[in-house]
Amino acid sequence: MITWVAHLAIFIPMGDDDDGGNPIVALLTLILAPIAALLIQMAISRSREFGADSSGAQLTHDPRALASALRKIEAYSRGTPPATTNPSTAHLFISNPFRGGAGVGRLFSTHPSTTERVERLERMAYDG
Repeated sequence: MITWVAHLAIFIPMGDDDDGGNPIVALLTLILAPIAALLIQMAISRSREFGADSSGAQLTHDPRALASALRKIEAYSRGTPPATTNPSTAHLFISNPFRGGAGVGRLFSTHPSTTERVERLERMAYDG
């Protein structure tokens, strides 16, 4: 949707001149609009992941069990040597064994870290 609006903005004259829009603004829009759309899409994906955790915890009435399962999956994933795993199969893992730590890469991740998910589940158990 954002990219579509940005695409329309290229053809809508912005300014008082008769030549049409500003080409620099159009170029920046072409570059930045898809990035903004991607970030929004990833943020929605992360919020859905938290929603799925919340629903699972409510369904089982035991958020600590779900947190424990997430810890076990993460531990198994970290124990899987990346040298023996083909990177093209990373999407098949529940927890990506190739994922790095934090930083800018976290901004572009489609799923929240296991640590964040476990913390939220433990808060749910505590709030009870």
